[in-house]
Amino acid sequence: MHGYTSDKDAYLKRLRRIEGQIRGLQRMVENDEYCIDVLTQISAATKALQAVSLGLLDEHLKHCVAQAVAEGGPVAEEKLAEASAAIGRLVKS
Repeated sequence: MHGYTSDKDAYLKRLRRIEGQIRGLQRMVENDEYCIDVLTQISAATKALQAVSLGLLDEHLKHCVAQAVAEGGPVAEEKLAEASAAIGRLVKS
């Protein structure tokens, strides 16, 4: 079981909302909307995705990483390295 499983419905709801935002962006471009308006909506969609990713990262740290650290050994080191790499990817984006 993954750390986000208990909040899966909420994550899916948020992702569907973001999907709607992206479809709205496509319509804006198709309709030749003003550049700044499109960029504003892109920023909103980006922030929404970042919020989802931070929530998933938090769940991963609380569940998967914490459990592995409690058990110790090479799995703990692997989970810590995995989480560190994920944080690095999020910071770059």
